[in-house]
Parts: sequence; C-alpha cells; structure tokens
Amino acid sequence: MTTAASLPADVTETTDPAAQGDAGTDESTTQEAPATPEPEPTPEEPVEAIEASQEIVEGVGEKNETAGAVLQSFQDFAFELGNMRISLLDVLLVIGVILFVITLAWIATRLSRGLIRKITKFDSTQKLLAEKLSTVAIWALAFLIGIDMLGIDLTALAFFGGAFGLAIGFGLQKTFGNLISGILLLLDKSIKPGDVISVSDQAGNEAIGQIRKIGIRAISVITRDQTEHLIPNENLMINQVVNWSYSSRDVRVRAPVGVSYGSDLKLVSELLYQAVEETSRILERPKPRVNIMGFGDSSVDFEVRFWIQDPEEGLANIRSDVYLRIWELFQKNDIEIPFPQRDLNLRAGKQIDRLIEAMSAQNGAKK
Repeated sequence: MTTAASLPADVTETTDPAAQGDAGTDESTTQEAPATPEPEPTPEEPVEAIEASQEIVEGVGEKNETAGAVLQSFQDFAFELGNMRISLLDVLLVIGVILFVITLAWIATRLSRGLIRKITKFDSTQKLLAEKLSTVAIWALAFLIGIDMLGIDLTALAFFGGAFGLAIGFGLQKTFGNLISGILLLLDKSIKPGDVISVSDQAGNEAIGQIRKIGIRAISVITRDQTEHLIPNENLMINQVVNWSYSSRDVRVRAPVGVSYGSDLKLVSELLYQAVEETSRILERPKPRVNIMGFGDSSVDFEVRFWIQDPEEGLANIRSDVYLRIWELFQKNDIEIPFPQRDLNLRAGKQIDRLIEAMSAQNGAKK
C-alpha cells in the first residue's frame, strides 16, 4: 500500500526586497527627461562698411550741432548689401578719399621722377626702371593709405573676394603679364628707349623704327613715316625681334650693282669706292668694301658694302644717295649698266608660216 505526499495549497512566494529596488530603479531610468526648448538664433547686426564715418559724425557734432545733424542724416540714409551697411556718407567719404589719394600719389610720382632723373650714376635704362618701380610702389602705398583713412573692414569685403580674384586671373592676366615683361626687358637691357628695331605691320611689311618709350603695357615705336606702333611688352618677350642697335649702333648697308661685260672692272671698282666716299652719313671706319659677287646672265655683279651709325634716319634713303652718285660717275666714264636681253629662235612650221604670210599680206594691203 502506497501513500502520496501533497504540498499545502497555500504556498506563498517570497521576493527579494533588493531585487524590487533594482527593478524600480530600472523603470525610473527608462523614463525620458522632459526636452528643454533650444534658444532661437539672434539675427546678426549689419557691419558698417566705413567705420570712420560714425566717428566723423560724432566729432563734427561735438563742435557744430547743425553740421553734425546734416552728417547724421547722410549716415541714416543707407542700404544693406548682405550683412554690410552702406550709407550716403560712406559714399561721399570714399569719393573724397579717392580724389585725395590720387592727387597725392600723382604729386609723389612726379617728385620721384624728378629726383631719379637727377641721379647721374644711372643710365637711361636704369632711370626708366627706377621710375617704373617707384610708380608701382607709390600707387600701392596710396591704396593702403586710402584703406586706412576710411577704416574699411577688410573682412566685410570678403563677399567680393572671389569675383575680384577671377577678374585678376582672367581679365587682367595680360595686363600683369605685360607689366612684368616690361620690367624684365629693362632689367636685362635687351630693349631700351632709343634702340632701332624692325617691326612688321599686319600685311607683313617690315619697317625700321626707333623705340620712343617703354610703358606699363606696351612700347612705342616710331618709323620713318612717323607711324607709331604700340607693341605689347609680352610680344617682345616671346617673339623674335631684330634690334639693330643692341650692342652697337653701327649698321652695314648693301647696294648691289651690275655692269656690262665690256667694262673695265678695275675702273668700276674705283668709281664705286669714290661714290661711297662722296656720300654723307657713311662711316670711314669700318672701311667700305666693294666685292664682285658673280657673273650673271647679262652683267658682272658687284656689291657695295658700307657702314652707317644712324639707322633711325633710314636705310633706303642712304642707299638711294649711293646709287645716284654711282649713276653720275658711270655716265661720266662711259660705264654701261646693262639690261636683260633675250634672243628668240623660232622653228619653222605650218602655223609660223601662216602667221608670216598673214602679216605680210596685211602690210602689203596697208601700202
């Protein structure tokens, strides 16, 4: 016989107080804290474009209330561009300071040029280079003085920084390139005022001209017909230029001459030397030279070579004077200057015979 044990019906579960406390803590931590409202951003106050304008208004108002009131009305009449405030007084101050700074820089530039030209140790090229550098320095200093006088906050101009940088990079690229090229030309003295160079027009015709001045953007070249060419400085740096007076002002001129085969060649040579000696502007040293260049189809070819020291006065005119004197001496000494002659040999043929018969018949009809 077996018996089964049973548990009492009323059995109560015991709980740990510490566990209850932890559970309560977890429930309290899961509850979110109430959200605090974020402060609204305050609008930025506009920045004065010209800080000195308000100081001028206050200074003038302390001495004269009427003038101060007028300036204050100009200061109140303003508009905003982004976060920058520009008033009518700012505009008037900018115009006044610009005129003052330009006048001051112009006077300083004239004075600096006068002082530089009085320096005897500098040659013409060094004086011109010193003038260009002093002019650039004076105008840069004048710009900084104007900014300081106006009290302009340069950070307020950051809005225009990108556009100004693009203008410098694209619009003024050639201008700055020509400026630097002009300074380099003066530094190495390859081209300087007074030099004689060869210039070409748009049609490709070459002419000899003298450099009158070297400017910031271009040089001025005057030819014999008083035509003034303005050549950008950068072109002289990258293109080939013929400078007739770079290391020396002596220029050799050539004049080819032909005489007939029946002429006395020694007499011809003496007459050519005489023509050169009797023509002005030709240098005695280096000595002129007469050369026989070859025997052509119709003439014996000579070439007269002589030197001049003033190429800016022209090359064609001195060659013309030599040719005129040669012609006079040849006429006096019965020296013949031949002209091309050709002998035509016609072969007999039916067409030639018909042409001769037609011409004969036409001449007979006229008689």
